[in-house]
Amino acid sequence: MRAPLSWIREYVDLPDDVTPQDLAHRLTALGLKLEALHHPGADVEGPLVVGRVLSFEDEPQKNGKVIRWCRVDCGPEHGEHGIVCGAHNFAVDDLVVVSLPGAVLPGGFAISARKTYGHVSDGMICSTRELGTGDDHDGILVLDPRLDADAKPGDDAVALLGLRDDVIEFEINPDRAYALSLRGVAREAAIAYDATYRDPAHRDVPQPNESGYPVRVEAADGCPVFVARTVTGFDPTAPTPRWMARRVQLAGMRPISLAVDVTNYVMLELGNPIHGYDADRLDGPIVVRRAEAGEKLTTLDGVTRDLSTEDLLITDGSGPIGLAGVMGGESTELNDATTTVVVEAAHFEATGIFRTARRHRLPTEGAKRWERGVDPLLPAYAADRVAHLLVEHGGGRIDDGVTYVGGPPAQPEIAADLDLPARVTGMPIDRDTTVRHLRTVGCSVTVDDDAGTLTALPPSWRPDLTDPYDLVEEVARIVGYTEVPSVLPAAPAGRGLTRAQKLRRRVGFALAGAGLVEVRSYPFIGPADFDRLGLPADDVLRDTVRVANPLSEEAPLLSTTLLPELLRTTARNVGRGAPAVAVYETAAVFLPTADHRKAPILGVDRRPDQADLDALLAAVPRQPLFLAAVLAGDRQASGWWGAGRPVSWADAVQVVRDVAAVLGLEVEVVQATRAPWHSGRCAELRVDGREIGHAGELHPAVCTAYGVPARTCALEVDLGFLVERAPDVVQAPNFSTYPVAKEDVALVVDADLPQATLAATLREGAGVLLESLRLFDVYTGAQIGAGKKSLAYALRFRAPDRTLTEAETGAARDAAVALAAERHGAVQR
Repeated sequence: MRAPLSWIREYVDLPDDVTPQDLAHRLTALGLKLEALHHPGADVEGPLVVGRVLSFEDEPQKNGKVIRWCRVDCGPEHGEHGIVCGAHNFAVDDLVVVSLPGAVLPGGFAISARKTYGHVSDGMICSTRELGTGDDHDGILVLDPRLDADAKPGDDAVALLGLRDDVIEFEINPDRAYALSLRGVAREAAIAYDATYRDPAHRDVPQPNESGYPVRVEAADGCPVFVARTVTGFDPTAPTPRWMARRVQLAGMRPISLAVDVTNYVMLELGNPIHGYDADRLDGPIVVRRAEAGEKLTTLDGVTRDLSTEDLLITDGSGPIGLAGVMGGESTELNDATTTVVVEAAHFEATGIFRTARRHRLPTEGAKRWERGVDPLLPAYAADRVAHLLVEHGGGRIDDGVTYVGGPPAQPEIAADLDLPARVTGMPIDRDTTVRHLRTVGCSVTVDDDAGTLTALPPSWRPDLTDPYDLVEEVARIVGYTEVPSVLPAAPAGRGLTRAQKLRRRVGFALAGAGLVEVRSYPFIGPADFDRLGLPADDVLRDTVRVANPLSEEAPLLSTTLLPELLRTTARNVGRGAPAVAVYETAAVFLPTADHRKAPILGVDRRPDQADLDALLAAVPRQPLFLAAVLAGDRQASGWWGAGRPVSWADAVQVVRDVAAVLGLEVEVVQATRAPWHSGRCAELRVDGREIGHAGELHPAVCTAYGVPARTCALEVDLGFLVERAPDVVQAPNFSTYPVAKEDVALVVDADLPQATLAATLREGAGVLLESLRLFDVYTGAQIGAGKKSLAYALRFRAPDRTLTEAETGAARDAAVALAAERHGAVQR
């Protein structure tokens, strides 16, 4: 909602020194959020005056254009000026707007004397676009003697055209529909400054009678009130007063014609949308009813619309002539020949208008107000205001007939405790303050001091006030939210992080220490992601829960894997030049129930019993906590210390090992085949014999599909299971002060034997003296034959109570090799 400051001042006696910034700040504190401040005309400088065209000569040019060399009288102070003009829509003696050398027009357009087309053009004759008052650039602005009868050469055009003003643009919340009008904004400004307020809707209107235009309302639930007034003898060629057109424009609408501009002006002024009909094109009485099946309507935008039986229509003998509260019909549109105008000012039910506007995709200014709630007492005042403005500026007369059908819905009273605002807000709000502020916003208040209660009847323009806590909000916003005391609540003793929270924090520290960065993603996925991941049609991850109202049709499913969003994040960062990416996310995935049970829709007429709650919970999908990570690019950067190292599948496995280690668990690694990982470079990860996930290098097709570097690695594990299995106390390792004994061993085994299997055998064979075992070399080649590989391990032995002898370490090494030979046919190189 855009509200010109000059228009606000017409209804409120604001202090003279109030600036737009001050007013916007106070209104924001009252709940009207500032969207922007506009200062049209603030950049206009220098001489901008009215001029009279004394003469002109049309001069054809080589480029085909015909320019006019004009002599313009700019008043006694500025004299005559010769000006080159490309427009032809003016005549001798016409009054025009002239910007003289030294002037600056909106947008920083500076004017100077310059030679063009063989003349020195000493200024410029302006169009509405150049002045910032319209979009017309085909011709210059010619002042209408009917509007500017007193204008003369040399007059200040800035004041004449109202070029300068300050406009405050508000973001109006849906519950504050009254603020979609100058009436509402001005009332809030009066509250902010405790100033005198003049309600533009307070006017004497004639009583309804039987001689008005005939109206029949057949759908009173959608149209409680319908008012009609008739203006005859209207001059359709009469121009819109310049002040009115400028206000409509500053409020964000486009001036069109006097009849249309008047209805828009009153809507902006009072907040009640108005519609006008050409009476000569109406066929019989106006009837308000629901649409019938198969009916169509061509609206003012030229679109023929198929109507729903839920649509509320304005009709006559010819059929539908308007979508009630949304847009009028083309058949009864006001035009250049309209001399008799029937003015409609009604009150429509909000929900119905909301649905109709969404159904037909017509978010009009009128619908925007109706769907939020309009003052039901306004129609009579709005219709009378429109009729008088039409006659005042377009001639004619107002018929004596006044049609008023129906009556406004009753506003329910609200009972509340007198001390409720103080209890809820914590502010010292006494009885008198509560009553005074409720009356300030328009409520009628009666007080029962003995019972300590009040009864408030909200004003007709506040349909959002329905319960006691709405009254609390009204009192609190006037007192000021800045007055809410800053009191730090006492923290309850004995509380802290839960066991699971502590363990998850420990995992986060471990991942950060490993160089990974946490990200957060939306928990949605699409079928295309499963295809990009290369999952088979019967893969368990394709069994998903579909969202009823998804944010995006491309991702309508709840995620069963975290990898797609992490891969998109990786691609985005690599695309922006990151040489290496290591990101992770911990989040829930959603696994549907075995029978895809749907949650029951519980009624609101009673409290759900235990059976209802059990049925509801039984339909909730299982949501285990998963950890996923993606590693791409360099794992170790190159530099003066030497060459870097690209990420490998072993890095992904090691991340899981690091997580398990801080939780006091040990991970078993088994070779596996699982999409989306590369076959042969995928590890199945187990804890206590249970599969917890996979890690390894992604398949090249997956990397291509997501636009990540080749050989990108990823992991995904069930973090919730790890947290559940983690011991409450992690046993610290025993350290020995005795020296370590080192032994290396290289074994030739079958190429398909997993390294982890051989390592486990060596640990078992070496016995309790083995402190650690590390694979440091893998060799395949002609020296060991086809189908074989050589794995070299470094073994470290240490005893807790003595220095090991060479014989002891040698015996332990030999035992490990012997067990490997027995189980796997390993041969020592």
